[in-house]
Amino acid sequence: MPIDATQPYDDQNIFAKILRGEIPSSKVYEDAHALAFHDINPQAPTHILVIPKGAYVSWDDFSDRASDEEIAGFVRAVGKVARAAGLVAPGYRLLANTGPDSNQEVPHLHVHIFAGAPLGPMLAR
Repeated sequence: MPIDATQPYDDQNIFAKILRGEIPSSKVYEDAHALAFHDINPQAPTHILVIPKGAYVSWDDFSDRASDEEIAGFVRAVGKVARAAGLVAPGYRLLANTGPDSNQEVPHLHVHIFAGAPLGPMLAR
């Protein structure tokens, strides 16, 4: 179910529970600012989610409220994950949904990294 990006952060969302260790994940990377893990319902041969450790609903919320250190750490983590997975040369796609029109389903900022096959156009035509 899509969410309203202006809503307050819900600390019971699935990613908050993963960050607290209440739900397991197939972790591929973790540092002070981010956690990355394989999506349980992959939409491409490689589908990794990268989430900030802070309580941010969306990219808009994150860019408005996060510290410069958190923003830099999170953006660098996305790049580290892609490089470590060997995705740079063949290529990959980043996707961050924000709000109901984008069909954001989990009210915690997350970046999808898709790779492993030709991904086609950015939007269905």
